[in-house]
Order: sequence, then structure tokens, then C-alpha cells
Amino acid sequence: MAASKKAVLGPLVGAVDQGTSSTRFLVFNSKTAELLSHHQVEIKQEFPREGWVEQDPKEILHSVYECIEKTCEKLGQLNIDISNIKAIGVSNQRETTVVWDKITGEPLYNAVVWLDLRTQSTVESLSKRIPGNNNFVKSKTGLPLSTYFSAVKLRWLLDNVRKVQKAVEEKRALFGTIDSWLIWSLTGGVNGGVHCTDVTNASRTMLFNIHSLEWDKQLCEFFGIPMEILPNVRSSSEIYGLMKISHSLKAGALEGVPISGCLGDQSAALVGQMCFQIGQAKNTYGTGCFLLCNTGHKCVFSDHGLLTTVAYKLGRDKPVYYALEGSVAIAGAVIRWLRDNLGIIKTSEEIEKLAKEVGTSYGCYFVPAFSGLYAPYWEPSARGIICGLTQFTNKCHIAFAALEAVCFQTREILDAMNRDCGIPLSHLQVDGGMTSNKILMQLQADILYIPVVKPSMPETTALGAAMAAGAAEGVGVWSLEPEDLSAVTMERFEPQINAEESEIRYSTWKKAVMKSMGWVTTQSPESGDPSIFCSLPLGFFIVSSMVMLIGARYISELP
Repeated sequence: MAASKKAVLGPLVGAVDQGTSSTRFLVFNSKTAELLSHHQVEIKQEFPREGWVEQDPKEILHSVYECIEKTCEKLGQLNIDISNIKAIGVSNQRETTVVWDKITGEPLYNAVVWLDLRTQSTVESLSKRIPGNNNFVKSKTGLPLSTYFSAVKLRWLLDNVRKVQKAVEEKRALFGTIDSWLIWSLTGGVNGGVHCTDVTNASRTMLFNIHSLEWDKQLCEFFGIPMEILPNVRSSSEIYGLMKISHSLKAGALEGVPISGCLGDQSAALVGQMCFQIGQAKNTYGTGCFLLCNTGHKCVFSDHGLLTTVAYKLGRDKPVYYALEGSVAIAGAVIRWLRDNLGIIKTSEEIEKLAKEVGTSYGCYFVPAFSGLYAPYWEPSARGIICGLTQFTNKCHIAFAALEAVCFQTREILDAMNRDCGIPLSHLQVDGGMTSNKILMQLQADILYIPVVKPSMPETTALGAAMAAGAAEGVGVWSLEPEDLSAVTMERFEPQINAEESEIRYSTWKKAVMKSMGWVTTQSPESGDPSIFCSLPLGFFIVSSMVMLIGARYISELP
């Protein structure tokens, strides 16, 4: 951290990093890419029914204001003049869906989070309307029809929430992913707020044509979405509007600063890791796990369960870049589950200590398919399982198995990526909050059997948003020319087990994955109909009852 004005003569750029688990505001020196200060606030997730995941859009917005205010206070304590902040970028959890009233500025329902499963029956009924020989949804969007993406969440809101229906009828409704909600609010909200998104976030809605880079009339008609509620689509790096903070918090010091960068979190991490060349890839370990490989100006469609998505478009007149993406729903979320649901750890950081005590899962495998399985399976019927338990198993083995699960899931999407690209990755660039866990990073190198390379400054998602904002036309304080990009110090983890042991562990994991499938044998009713429980195996009730009665307490007391 810088301690005086002298150390930060260059212009500064701020970045809002709004994730599933937390919100952060970070400030970087645009000439050196040095992180000067930041603040983080954890965000609540609500689970009103089985498979439902929601967040409060107003809490998310309040957390952004709080993070900006606290970071500005910290900069003041470091004698850094916040008037040097010349631009702000936004990075966000993707797909999460918000509908709000443009007259009152109030959300019309909670944000429906990307992990949410309530739309499974919508997905199943819509899939019957897609001709087998003409999957126009996938060919236009690069995405499989899944609960994961925004279009079906928005369809659910239109079908089930009267306040949303009424606002649409009265032309008061606006739709957006989290980036749109934040930019609209930060640029004035009801007083002239800018309703926009960028190409990376738009490409995750299932309403956006990734070839023409426009909202697609056929897709909107297919999903029954009125096009007038959609945000304007812009590039990832241009001035969208100026900060206008009419709020009780003291964030008004940034009034008038341009918001000039916007990237979905995984695209932001790709930019922050400087993966600007075709074939460069990164893996981000957050709530989920996301492996992206830059495929250049060409859309590459996967034969192995990966998504085709927009990587970035760094300027109005700049070319668009695409990526192949492997998406894993549950990574860091499994640690939060062990903390909040089972209580076997008090803080997320304790997982490393527990895993280190045993150094092995002792044959215990954990498939955290809480929201079904994403890439490469796209299997919504899967649910989480822990198998291979014996009387010897304790909470340390379960902790180790949870970390291994993140690594095995990454191995699956890396294998798919290698098959699609034809050229195996020689190493894996990583980032995200979980990369501070050295046990996890070493396990990842062992399970992939290639080196894992981690930047010394892990906040690459925020860095990518800051780079896009600082490089925007009309701001121009951050050069993206290769010769101007700062060299990054890396930490390297080499495989420490033999290839045969790595393969044995991986093949056992795949056996466990097969056992996780088919647990939900009918679609989850969107109205919360209790008849879903009739479709679950008897073993589910026995295990659930045991866990509810004695499991959490017993596990927390294990040695």
C-alpha cells in the first residue's frame, strides 16, 4: 500500500467489484497497476424455498456506497487525494436478474441470482419448442437453454410477480443485470440515470445475438420478453455517464467522475490477467469457478459442454473478442456452506488449517452439486453428495474433500477446453479469493498435473474493470498497449505427485459425479409445490433427517 502522495503521482482509477458473496471498491494507480486501497462488505443470500436464491438489490447498492465511502476514507488516511480518481469501472456477478420501477427507483422484486433453480420447468417446456435440427438459441447466443441465464429468470418474474407485470403494462419497468442496476443508480437513478449494459453482460442473458451484437427480436419473442425494458448495449470501455450520488453516505466526493468501464466479472478477470492473445486462459475461483480462453475475433462453438461468450470489446470502435468458457456453479460457495450450514468452521480461512491437519480426504469425495451440475454436464437433476465415508472420517477429511472438489471440477472443464481447442494448456493462470489458500493451489497443480500460476495481486477482476475504465476514450489514463502493461509478479505451484496417482484420484471423482446425478427425477415446481418431495429417493429423506437431527452438531464436534 502506498503511504504518501509522492508514491501516487499518476492518475487513479476506481473499480466496483460486485460479486455474489461480497461487494468491493478498489482504487489503483493507472501507471503502475498498484492497488492502493480497498474495502469489502459481505452480501446476504436469501433462500426462500428449495432451489431459490435471491438477493436484495437495495442492499447491493447500499454496499457499493459503503465500500466507496470507506475506501475514500482509507485513501485520506494515506494522504492520497481522492480528486485524482479519474474514472470508475464496474465488474459484476453475471446473469443475476433485477427488474425495477424507473419512476420510483424501487426494485419490483428481489434480484434472482444466477444460481437459482426455480425456472427448471420453464426451461423444460421451452426446450420442447426448439427444433432438434435448428437450435437457434444456442447458435445465436452460444449458450445452452438453462436456469443459469437471465431470460428464463425474467420470464418467471413476468409470469409470477404482479408488481412486475403491472409495471411492464404501464411502461414503468426496467430490466437489467447487476451492472445495469448499479450504473443506472450511480448516474442519477430516477433523475436521469443511464440504462445500459455492456456486450459481456448482454451475452449472458440468452436474449443477445453474439454475432450481430444486438438484442435479438426472435429470441425476445421466443422467451416472451418486451424489448422496451432492455438496457442499451454499449462496449466494455466508454463513458456511460457521470457519478451523481444523492445519498446520505459521504461518497459525494466522487461526484462527476465518469463511469467508463463495464465487464461481467469473468471477462474482467480475463482482461485483468492480460489474456489478450488467442489461446490465453485464466481460471477464477469465487462463489463458482470459471475458466475462460480467449478465441480472438472468432466464435468457437464447443463439442464438450463449454459456452461461447463475448470476452470483451474495449471501445466503441474496437473489435469484439470472444471466449470459450467452462462454468462451475459451486466453488467458494461450498466453503461458505460448511461454515454457515454445517458449522464445522467459523471463518472461511479455517478450511486451509483443517485440510492441512490431515493432508488427505482419506477416500472421501464431495460433489457439491447444490444447483445441479454446470459444465461440462449441464445436468440439472444432480444434487450434492459426500461419499466414501467411514468411521475414521472426520471434519478435516470433509474439509480436504471440499477443496479437492473445486480442483476436480476445474480439471473437468480444463479437459473439455483442451479437447475443443486442440492445444493443451501448458500452465493455468488463476485468480480470485480462494487462490490465497495454498493447499488449494497445490492440490490444483497436482490434480491438473500442470503448473498453476498465481499473480501476487489476486484482485484481477477489479483490475480488469479499472483497466477498461481508465483506457476509455475521453479518459485515457490507462494504456492497454502491450509495451505499457505492467509486469506482474507470479507465484508458481508445480505438481508434487506422480501422474498415475493424479489419474486414480480423478477417475474416482468421476465415479462420484455419476452417483450425484438423477436425484431430482421431476422438475422442481416453480410455485414451490411440495409434491417435488415425492420424486426424491427414500435415501434422501433418511440422510436429510439424520443431518437435521444430529449431523451438523456431530460433525462440528469431530476431532
